[in-house]
Amino acid sequence: MTSLDLTQLSRSTVGFDRLFHLLEDSRQWTGGESYPPYNIERTGDDQYRIALALAGFTPDEVTVTADQNALAIEGRPANEAEHEYLYQGISSRPFRRVFNLADYIQVKSAVFDNGLLTVDVVRELPDAMKPRRIAIDASDNHPMTEPQGTA
Repeated sequence: MTSLDLTQLSRSTVGFDRLFHLLEDSRQWTGGESYPPYNIERTGDDQYRIALALAGFTPDEVTVTADQNALAIEGRPANEAEHEYLYQGISSRPFRRVFNLADYIQVKSAVFDNGLLTVDVVRELPDAMKPRRIAIDASDNHPMTEPQGTA
């Protein structure tokens, strides 16, 4: 496997620290943790839905926390009486799943229904960040285009 060294690139950039941390974290990802299973889908131009399959959990056993650039979903099953399973295919172990969010992504809602947790997020750019049309003044009275005096 080829190793990628980002030190040269990170030395010549300013303000991209978060991007380099994400790249470093993704390199270290082993792919072994896949619990609980989830889907991420685009539901609109700037709208997304994250769905986690949480069979065996109740809404009281799950917490959803939105931070500045992260969405953390944790599950801790309540301590129930010991069961004698002949086969246990439905996992009920504790978990923590963190989703990195881009700038200006806001969590709008979280719904738990029939063992499926659905979290809707949306990108809301501030008005100052949205593209805007600049009017072009064609008059000759603009201070930058005034004719220079002749001497």
